[in-house]
Amino acid sequence: MSLQDWFNNQWLRSHTTSRQEVSELLSVLDRNLTDCRHPELSVDARFNFAYQAAMQTASIALRACGFLPSKGGYEHFRTIQSLTLTMQTDSIVVDQLDRFRGKRSTAMYECAGTVSEAEAREMIDLAFRLREELMAWLRNRYPRLLT
Repeated sequence: MSLQDWFNNQWLRSHTTSRQEVSELLSVLDRNLTDCRHPELSVDARFNFAYQAAMQTASIALRACGFLPSKGGYEHFRTIQSLTLTMQTDSIVVDQLDRFRGKRSTAMYECAGTVSEAEAREMIDLAFRLREELMAWLRNRYPRLLT
């Protein structure tokens, strides 16, 4: 499938991004990466900040390609899955991030303390790696969106 197929299935909607929007979203992403490293925060909170940074990465890539996920409850899922179509992220990485999506949902809405220190570290490492890949991808494909 392609992003156009997703759009035709109404899983995505059209969106025109700008250098300013990307800059603002990168600021949010970087704030979350900073916050996920604060050792005084709970493991769940650090995990959540890293997850949010990874989601911002996927969202920026999707916006750069001219899309947003359609409303309807699958926004996080579609945004994560779109990484294989935008940045050509390996499906193993996308599956890992999707598993973390489930873990984050449990930790944020159902039961505190379900995230291990190792899982938080893994999510943090993944978020930093995705940001690096995003920046290289943007420089290569959409340099006009970078300041």
